[in-house]
Amino acid sequence: MPDRLTVAAREAFLSDVRIGVLSVASDRPDRAPISAPVWYDYSPETGIVTIMMNAKSRKGVALEAAQRFVLVVQSEALPYRYVTVEGPLTEVRRPDTEKDLLPLAVRYLGEEGGRAYAKGWEEAGAADTDLVYVMKPTHWNTADFSNDLA
Repeated sequence: MPDRLTVAAREAFLSDVRIGVLSVASDRPDRAPISAPVWYDYSPETGIVTIMMNAKSRKGVALEAAQRFVLVVQSEALPYRYVTVEGPLTEVRRPDTEKDLLPLAVRYLGEEGGRAYAKGWEEAGAADTDLVYVMKPTHWNTADFSNDLA
């Protein structure tokens, strides 16, 4: 049986650079929840999770309807661990390149790649279609399989 991560360990884990899987209730009653990989940011200082996406995408439309989401983050190498957070949207706003997109792009692509990505994002007009979604986790679930695999 896996151990639970301490608060400090789960916050450090979520702060690491990993791809998250967003899950949100579908906006269509005949469909299962929407789950998709996303870039995210988590700040232990503020306790908020931030994601950004096209507001007109299925994910964006579903987020608008549900007003909450789950983010699953896992390690894909031994020792296996994961953290899930769930909570309501506390803010939805237009992105600012310097404040929102550039730090996220640099987090995942490095300085040079992140700056190039941000430039292409601006040139494509994504600032007009994307939104920043901010969530304050209200439910956490964690697992650390280190002792199970020892």
